[in-house]
Amino acid sequence: MTAHLTGVGVTSFGRQPGPDSVEWQCTAAALALADAGLDPDEVDTVIAGYSTVAGHLMPANLFAERFGIRPATAFGMSVGGATGLAMLAQAGRLVESGAARHVLVVAGENRASGQSREASTRVLAQVGDAAYEVPLGGTVPAYYALLASRYLWTYGLAPEALAELPVQMRAHASRKLGAQFQKPISVTDVRGSRPVAEPLRLLDCCPVSDGGAAFVVSRAATSDRSLVIAGTGQAHRHQHLSALEPGQTGAAQAAHRALAEAQVTWDDIDVHGIYDSFSITVAMLVEELGLTPPGRAGAFARAGAFEVDGRFPMNTHGGLLSYGHCGVGGGMAHVAEVATQLRHERGAFQVSGCDVGYVHADGGVLSAHVGLVLRRGGGS
Repeated sequence: MTAHLTGVGVTSFGRQPGPDSVEWQCTAAALALADAGLDPDEVDTVIAGYSTVAGHLMPANLFAERFGIRPATAFGMSVGGATGLAMLAQAGRLVESGAARHVLVVAGENRASGQSREASTRVLAQVGDAAYEVPLGGTVPAYYALLASRYLWTYGLAPEALAELPVQMRAHASRKLGAQFQKPISVTDVRGSRPVAEPLRLLDCCPVSDGGAAFVVSRAATSDRSLVIAGTGQAHRHQHLSALEPGQTGAAQAAHRALAEAQVTWDDIDVHGIYDSFSITVAMLVEELGLTPPGRAGAFARAGAFEVDGRFPMNTHGGLLSYGHCGVGGGMAHVAEVATQLRHERGAFQVSGCDVGYVHADGGVLSAHVGLVLRRGGGS
């Protein structure tokens, strides 16, 4: 039995006061169900991502009650930024096994307007080792700054090499309705923005956003716009920065498993959605995945490799660095964009001949990895 991505719903991202986390989830869910052509009562399973703002122990039940549905199965999931793809992978398995017919995968947070910077920093810092990292003042930007420093030293690069990546993401976001930041930037702008954790500057870091995203995964296609979930793969080699092996974080393993299940190679992939919480995140991921040689991600960006008409079209919505990051929903926006490209619905910014897409997400400090292959041809 084949799993199909039948419904896609993503809101605009940004600082948008008013709705709480569950309201963002409900908005995205309504969009996804409408896209799938389904009524809410046709959903038999709900999988919800965590919200650092809501902090509820039963996120799926909380959402279902607010949305007005009574699914037979409901549960939450939490593997950091990889949660959205992990939920999709689990939804696919439930459908393939016959345990579910229509699974609603949902996430959303009012992290920008509903949580202080101090609270957000404190909560997210807990991905660090409680004995050896957090007590020393570790924060998520600081953890990634250490990786960035090592990366630049290893390859003899200046920080400008990383700055090329947020410049590319902003160029994509300037053409995407709903992106949090759309004004084009330059390498000079990135390096001139305020320091956050050297060598990372403000524009090397994704913004905090309000917003939501949701998907419907079904046993059968509901329209000729439905896509096939062709392959998924995961890898979980470590939790803490102190246990990370640069170049062997688990990203390549997760991708290999997803590509093998889909029976495709990198040469078959037409569009990419790669997690980009920081400039160093996406640099390390594209290099470990083998899309670029080690130390060359920035140079490839400068040469246009990640543009819509480039060798590896990537994050054509602007990614986390510019479309925005509302927690679990942030990584799900990559899936939504790849799906839009595969449906051939991106207008002037459509990737040519787009039939197969790959999405990759990581959680923690490159700790949890999930890869996903989507394919056209799942329509009824």
